[in-house]
Amino acid sequence: MQLIRTTTFLLSGALTVAAWFAAAEEDAAGGYVAPRGPGGVNPDLNGIWQAMNEANYDIERHLARASMSLREGPVGPVPDQATLYLGAVASVPPSLGVVEGGKIPYKPEALAKRDENRRLWVHRDPEIKCYLPGVPRATYMPQPFQILQGEKEIEIVYQYAGAVRNIYSEDPGPAPVDSWMGQSVASWDGDTLVLTVTAQNDQTWLDRAGNHHSNQMTVVERYTPTSPNHLHYEATIDDPETFTQPWKISMPLYRRMEPNAMILDFKCVEFVEELIYGEYRREPLPRFELPDPSVESAESE
Repeated sequence: MQLIRTTTFLLSGALTVAAWFAAAEEDAAGGYVAPRGPGGVNPDLNGIWQAMNEANYDIERHLARASMSLREGPVGPVPDQATLYLGAVASVPPSLGVVEGGKIPYKPEALAKRDENRRLWVHRDPEIKCYLPGVPRATYMPQPFQILQGEKEIEIVYQYAGAVRNIYSEDPGPAPVDSWMGQSVASWDGDTLVLTVTAQNDQTWLDRAGNHHSNQMTVVERYTPTSPNHLHYEATIDDPETFTQPWKISMPLYRRMEPNAMILDFKCVEFVEELIYGEYRREPLPRFELPDPSVESAESE
């Protein structure tokens, strides 16, 4: 019976996602004409926006899971020791996913790394230590971001970790070094803002499920206004070291409508100082040493 319910969920989910993507593409190519922004040429994308989905948990279509990090239990997976006492707070809600086609086209060795990342989530996810999220993950973190658009300049400011993207209007050539948020270059395709992002380091993840990339990744983002309060967002991801072919995520972004909506401070670096540096105090506070699943796995083999 459980297998039937699971199969039904996945099939209905696939149909729903396909219908949503088709409708989104129709909306993106539809008749809405956004007001003109500064300079009177391009659409006005100024505002505070936020994704409303489960993509930061796992961008692929998935059922609910008991924890972001699991181990084998007597009759199935159970939370690992690191997340056990978080209970339902560490669980993963179900989602139809935002990956077009449902699955990321990993190379076999990259898929194995994704699975290892997921098993070692509490040790590896850069979000836990408040590292900058990278692109596209910054877009669907569960916090808002603001687009600041001038006549020629565009800047995106994220509430999470105070991340900022200063976006070039002309391509300056290859970035001198890789960075957490990479180098973004803007262009316009009709009323769609296109951002090409390169030179990201390989330390960011795409979600909490261990989905990853190399420093060869190129992300092409597309922001298209589909109504006064919605943007259609797409990101095409190309990374020949990690994936067998380019692939795409897609989702709506919603304008924050509160009359006093603004980006607030979420400087989480200070929140994790105890986690990262507390053991180096002259007199360290008591701390719970997390078990390392990689060591446990090696000992059991």
